[in-house]
Amino acid sequence: MTAAPSNREPSIQRYLEHPRGGPTVLRIVLGTQLRRLREANGITREAAGDAIRGSHAKISRLELGRTGYKERDVADLLSLYGVLDEGERTGFLALARQASTPGWWHRYGDILPSWFETHIGLEEAASVIRTYENQFVPGLLQTPEYARGVTRLGHPRASPEEIERRVDLRIARQCLLTMPDAPRLWAVLDEAALRRSLGSAEVMREQLQRLLEIARLPNVTLQVAPFSCGGHAAAGGPISILRFLEPDLPDIVYLEQLTSALYLDKRDDVDNYLSVMDRLCAEAEPPAATVKFLEELRDGLDA
Repeated sequence: MTAAPSNREPSIQRYLEHPRGGPTVLRIVLGTQLRRLREANGITREAAGDAIRGSHAKISRLELGRTGYKERDVADLLSLYGVLDEGERTGFLALARQASTPGWWHRYGDILPSWFETHIGLEEAASVIRTYENQFVPGLLQTPEYARGVTRLGHPRASPEEIERRVDLRIARQCLLTMPDAPRLWAVLDEAALRRSLGSAEVMREQLQRLLEIARLPNVTLQVAPFSCGGHAAAGGPISILRFLEPDLPDIVYLEQLTSALYLDKRDDVDNYLSVMDRLCAEAEPPAATVKFLEELRDGLDA
């Protein structure tokens, strides 16, 4: 159900003043607002597509925030949906302009697939990031040398220059954890990921030391799922769940694959993965045991 104009306008203004997450989130917010307007007026995607000289598929992409907006298209849709107040239209059009502004990661466009660009934008906007990794240390926690090992494994034909570009992007993402209003990160690492060597003993020692430092950040919780806990709820593969403060953004489950990713936001799907993550956290070693576990692994490399 669409809110009355007096309720919509403050929402739009809030995103204009505090565009956390950059264009990715703004596109989703704008798409959500426009979808609500369309549905409240009983207008089909086909009719909306005709109004902007496009297709119902284009309207679907716009409403999901998967493509940029032309101001002309937004203006035509607002007219179709009966939004005629000049002040309200101005807010929508300003949001469309901001949603089309490239994020900081745009400079890595030559190596950044669109499916992962979405993840970076959502990551920046999240208030809570819960993640489980069974093969590698999560990207937000990797040292440069460890990241090079992971990147070479995933891109064996990449040039040294491309490898460095990919590592630079990964390290740039990590500023997120120490910025003002940083999100809370709750990560569960499988013991296999901590024992799998991605370089020399020194590379792994530095990576474990890095995890020890990060574990002390007030907004970070690390847990280890040891071999001793046997099979567990998330045995299928890595999972990330992103939660947002903005009421227009639902929780999103991110499932990365070799050359693509899935983004799930349907309530039933999200609830299932939240249940899996909760069970995994209950089965893993408690956070208070993480430092000792990591120190023993690190010291074992010195033996």
